[in-house]
Order: sequence, then structure tokens, then C-alpha cells
Amino acid sequence: MKTYQEMSKEELLQEKEALEAEYAKIREMGLALDMSRGKPGADQLDLAMDMLDCLDSKSELISENGTDLRNYGILDGIPEAKRLIAEMVGTKPENVIVYGNSSLNIMYDQIARAELFGICGNTPWSKLDQVKFLCPVPGYDRHFAITEDFGIEMINIPMTEDGPDMDLVEKYVNSDPAVKGIWCVPKYSNPQGIVYSDETVRRFAALKPAAADFRIFWDNAYAVHHLYEDNQAEILNILEECEKAGNPDMVFQFCSTSKVSFPGSGIAAISASEANLADIRKRLTIQTIGHDKINQLRHVRYFKNIDGIRSHMMKQAAIIRPKFELVEKLLKEEIGARGIGTWVNPKGGYFISFEALSGCAKEIVALCKDAGVVLTGAGSPFPYKKDPKDSVIRIAPTYPSIEELEEAAKVFVIVVRLVSVKKLLG
Repeated sequence: MKTYQEMSKEELLQEKEALEAEYAKIREMGLALDMSRGKPGADQLDLAMDMLDCLDSKSELISENGTDLRNYGILDGIPEAKRLIAEMVGTKPENVIVYGNSSLNIMYDQIARAELFGICGNTPWSKLDQVKFLCPVPGYDRHFAITEDFGIEMINIPMTEDGPDMDLVEKYVNSDPAVKGIWCVPKYSNPQGIVYSDETVRRFAALKPAAADFRIFWDNAYAVHHLYEDNQAEILNILEECEKAGNPDMVFQFCSTSKVSFPGSGIAAISASEANLADIRKRLTIQTIGHDKINQLRHVRYFKNIDGIRSHMMKQAAIIRPKFELVEKLLKEEIGARGIGTWVNPKGGYFISFEALSGCAKEIVALCKDAGVVLTGAGSPFPYKKDPKDSVIRIAPTYPSIEELEEAAKVFVIVVRLVSVKKLLG
């Protein structure tokens, strides 16, 4: 098969005519398919339904430390839940605070506290002339929405196959006191599925920030979200590495069970140094009496330990792995062979990041929507929704059924081909 770049103008015009006819037929089908968000499918959620049977009116709702979990008390999470979360991200229970169901909520709170009160005695960010945040791109749109909401200046940092461009990270962090943080999804990054290398993690830990209150916002969202049992990525423990490098307070690590148990009813946590946790507790004790301890106990009773979580996640992998492989196969056959796009085949996480020809992403997303297939908005994986090359599209294969996904993916490749032909014809 010829690549589109190898085709003559006449061949491209013939291809365009055939694709336009095919697209017209698709539009007449009246499809309504959604690949816009990385949500678990109903069959994944079904796997955890018996969690709801772990506790009932006859259950003893007493923590291992003797606290009656039906009542007030325990601000920062029951000890059993701290231990479970610590196992999940590879840290110590004493470095963990367990919250409610949303790690995004914790991240927002951390930025808000920094803005209003400052971090560990430093000047509140709202009183500074300038606050900047580094944003590895493509990245997670909701991270960027938080910093944009607070009017923080965002700086693009290109991703490499080993993680963010660390030369640039070091340049900004070590020289500019206005740089206060960086967003990171270190394992199976959103949306590319990239895993930070050991060298990258060590370079993060060894940063010499110009700002005393610089923090790495380490969103370990996909810590246990492997697609393959025999091919699982591991990353160095950022808290341990920071401690070794003499920077114990430089990182906030976030995680949740949102895509492990139930996204609306999981448990979320932050892990950090004792100095950071003490600073957080000062405000937390005013902000809340405590989070849902019964739900924390429910998760512990159901999963028991990290082995229980791993076993559960392999059941999830068996459901979503064929979806990823289906999309990858179609991309390889229909797009790769024609030289009109690139992507990373992730080993875990929830997304496939597709890079179209420059200047094509917005039109691809718009034509897909017009044909009944909703994708994440073009530009979303970048601060201010501005993709400099208008080329990156995030594909979320988990939510649709395999049959719906196949239909949606076929529409996607037809549209990519059509838009690419038009681009090459100029």
C-alpha cells in the first residue's frame, strides 16, 4: 500500500472522492457513540458490585484502632485504609491522608491552600506578582483546568518517551522562583501512556528549586492499571527518591480507587512528607470533621490488601485490553500504513494519544462529531486548549462496548483519512 505522501495528485483526488462517499453513508446511519472521557464501562463496574455486600446493618463498624466509624473522628483516614493506599503507591501508611472519593478534589484543594495560605509558611501565591506552573504536554486537561481557574501561568513542557523534557524542567525550576509546581502523571501518562524512566524520576528528586515552596504534583492515577499481566511497568518511588536527594518536602503524590472500584464512590488520598502533611492537617481540621470512614472500611474489607487490588485489576484488564488492541489494529492497518498519523501503544492506563498531520485535529474531531462519534475536544491535552500543531487527539476506548467501539473506531479512521487527503491536496 502506498502512503498518501507517495500518491500522485490524481490518486489523492480519487481517494478523496471515495472517502467523501463513505463519510456520507456513515452520516446517514445516525450513530450516537461516545469516546470522549476515560470512564470505565458498565462491565468493569459490575466486577465490584459485591463490594456493596461487605458491610450491612449487622457489620461491626469499628476500626482496628477502636474508633466507632459511624461517628465523628479520624480526620485523615482510618489506619486500615492508609495501609491499603500505601501498598497501592508503594509508600508508608504514616505518609498518607485518605480523603473522600476524588483525587482531583485534593489537587484543587492543594492549589487553593497554596493560593490562600501558602505552603509550609511561605508567602501565599495570591500575594505574589507572578505564579507559574509547568505542564508536560500532551497532558491531562483537568490538571490544566485547575491551574487556569486560579489564573496561574502555564508553561508547556514537551513529553519524551522517558517523561517530560527534564533539561527544560531543570532550567525553569532551578532558575525561576515564580515556578511553583509541575503536573505529572508518571505511570501510563494521560493521554500517551508513557512511563517515566528511572533517570527521569531521579532527576525530579534532585531538582534544586529557586522557590522554597515548589512542589511536584505527582498524580499516580494509574499505579495499578496495567493492561498485561506479564508486561507491567514499574516506576521508582518518588517520595523515597526525594528523601534520598535531600528534598523530602518537594512532592505531593495523589491517587484514588476511582478506576479500581467505583468512580463516584471510591477513596482518594495524598501521600507526602510529615512536614507537608502537618501543614495540610492545619487547614483540614477546619475544613472537615472527616471523610466517609464507612466507605474506607468497605474498600479494605473488600480488597484486603494489594494482592486483592492486583487480582481485581487483572479482571478489569481482561475486559479493556481487547478494546485497546482493536483500536491499535485499526490504526496500524488504516492509518500507519498510509503514513498519516502516529500513536503510542500503551501498556496501561486509559487512553491512546493519536497525532494526526499538523493542522488536522480540530477538523477530525468536528467531522467525527457530525457523524455521531464524540471525541475529547481537540486541544484539550494542552493548557488553554491550545495545541500548537493542532494535531493531538485523545482516544478513550474503555467506555463503549466492544461492538460500539469498533463502529466508532472505523468512523475515526475514515475521517482521519479524509481530512489527511484534503490537507495533502492543500
